[in-house]
Amino acid sequence: MFVQLMEFVSKYALPFVIFTIPVYAIFKKVKVYQVFVEGAREGLTVAVTIVPFLVCMLCAIGMFRASGAMSWLVAILSPFTNLIDMPAEILPMGIMRSFSGGGAEGILTDLLTAHGADSQIGRMASVAMGSTETTFYVLAVYFGSIGVTKVRHAVVAGLLGDLASLLAACFLTNTLWG
Repeated sequence: MFVQLMEFVSKYALPFVIFTIPVYAIFKKVKVYQVFVEGAREGLTVAVTIVPFLVCMLCAIGMFRASGAMSWLVAILSPFTNLIDMPAEILPMGIMRSFSGGGAEGILTDLLTAHGADSQIGRMASVAMGSTETTFYVLAVYFGSIGVTKVRHAVVAGLLGDLASLLAACFLTNTLWG
C-alpha cells in the first residue's frame, strides 16, 4: 500500500505543482510573466556573480584529485573505516562529496559500474551520496558571492554534518542490508 502511494505521489507531484503555482498566482492577480522575467534577470545576475568562485573551486578539486592526495588520504583513513564496516572504496566519494557534487557523482558511477548497484558498496555509496552536502562548494560559491569571509564555524558545522551523514549511511546500510 505504501509503495503504491509513493508511486502515485511521485508520478503526479511535479505536474500538480507546475499547474498549481501559476493558477494560484493568477487567482492572486500576480502578473506572472512580468514576475517570471524579473526572477530570470536576477538569476542571471547571480549566475554571473558566482562563476569566478565556481571556476576556482572546480580547479582546486581537479588539482586535489590529480595530485594523488585523494589516494593518500584514503590510505591513511582506511584502518578507521574498517572499524565501522565501511569499505574503503566509498571513502573517496564521501570525501569528494564535501567538495563537489559532480565529482562525487563521477566516483559513485565508477563504484556502481565496478561493484553493482545491489552490492553493499553500491548501496552504501548511494545512501551516502543522498545524505551528505557539498560543504566547500557552498562555502566557496555561495558565501563568496555574497561576500561572507568569516566561515570558520560554517566549515566545522558543515564537515561535522557530512561526517554524521556518512556514518549514518554506513550504519543504516549495514543494518538494513548487513
